[in-house]
Amino acid sequence: MGRKPKSEDPVYTRIEEHRTRVGLSRQELADAVDVHYQTVGYLERGEYAPSLALALRIAQLVGVPVEQLFSLTPFTTETTEEESA
Repeated sequence: MGRKPKSEDPVYTRIEEHRTRVGLSRQELADAVDVHYQTVGYLERGEYAPSLALALRIAQLVGVPVEQLFSLTPFTTETTEEESA
């Protein structure tokens, strides 16, 4: 019985991938963007859609454009390969 997204549209995320790339734990990310560590888990699992301000703070912290972290459509392998090139 997990949390349901606040909106009807699912938000797909790559927070975990970028968070680990920069060497941050969930707790460290949460502290840096001023949310509870469980919120980071909800975001990473797609159980919660972030506010625009929170999405922008996370993107800035991990050093990528917000559209590399969040999408309304599932991320593809091609997208991942293009970004890493």
